[in-house]
Amino acid sequence: MTVKRNILIIFSLISLLLATAVANAENSIPVLTTTDLKQLLDQKGSNITLVDARNPEEYQEVHIKNAINIPEKKFAENAGLLPADKTRQIVFYCNGIKCGKSKKAAQKAIDMGYANIQIYADGMPVWEEMGLPIYAGPDYEKKIETTKIAPKDLQTLMESKAGKVTVVDVRDLSEFQEGHIPGAINIPAAEFASQSNQLDKEKTIVVTCNSGGRSYNAYRKLMKLGYEKIAQAIFQDWKDQGLPVKTMGIKPAAE
Repeated sequence: MTVKRNILIIFSLISLLLATAVANAENSIPVLTTTDLKQLLDQKGSNITLVDARNPEEYQEVHIKNAINIPEKKFAENAGLLPADKTRQIVFYCNGIKCGKSKKAAQKAIDMGYANIQIYADGMPVWEEMGLPIYAGPDYEKKIETTKIAPKDLQTLMESKAGKVTVVDVRDLSEFQEGHIPGAINIPAAEFASQSNQLDKEKTIVVTCNSGGRSYNAYRKLMKLGYEKIAQAIFQDWKDQGLPVKTMGIKPAAE
């Protein structure tokens, strides 16, 4: 009896694991790259519904051209905006790969019976960064106030909270190699959003460049990507105060 009981338990566990695997397979949602989505939208006669799952304020500031807005948190009350044809291709997006709104909204659409659902995981920040077609609202160019951190304060922060701070130099690689804040990583401004997945939202992110222009743009992107602990530093100020500068494979100029 004990052997039969054990066999039944084993078969039950196997059945449960198989059922879980099937359920996970059914719930996996195809992901489109930026190139994939652009090619689909460029096709003549393209029959795609593009859904922005962000909140209305973000959508009104800027969104992918011709997208409709169905905020994930208000999905039920806006679901009527979805096409009546449940076989129509629908692509959901939000603020990048660390934003979960698009996946949650897509799953809700699947639960309603829609059968052709995809997610554009790179989202609005990468689409915008690539210079692809957008709708820009009246507040799109509105200037933001960044939280600036002085060089000495940044040095103290990096020393006192090692492992909890990431300094990101957003200049070009050649500039970074010529000299940068020790411990900083390099993500050039032109590809900042597309490489932002390496930045931990639990850490304080400090963006820096020579004079503030490129780090301002990176700061703005971090805000859109949902980062909350962010600051801006000026590398020229760091050098002017005689703080350490690291070079990579380049001999410092003789004094």
